[in-house]
Amino acid sequence: MSKELIGLSTPGEVLREEFLDPMGITPYALAKGIYVDPPRIDAIIKGKRRITADTAIRLSKFFGTSPGFWMNMQSRYDLELMMEEKGQELGKIRQHHMAS
Repeated sequence: MSKELIGLSTPGEVLREEFLDPMGITPYALAKGIYVDPPRIDAIIKGKRRITADTAIRLSKFFGTSPGFWMNMQSRYDLELMMEEKGQELGKIRQHHMAS
């Protein structure tokens, strides 16, 4: 599913639009600053790679955020994407009520 269908920016778009662009940091400079290969950052920005725990820790140290900020953003995106992809199937699931 595309981000347009779920109405969310990918974590990579947030990284680029809210951090890199305003701060004048290139993806290459970020990669070097957090000691990862540049293709990792490029793939995250393009929405082709998830932000892992390792990357979240590195980004948090570089930008002064928390690792949870990055992990929560990725988790929220993943959940919304899955609900969009599996919406019909998930809609069939009924809550189980405990007998009293």
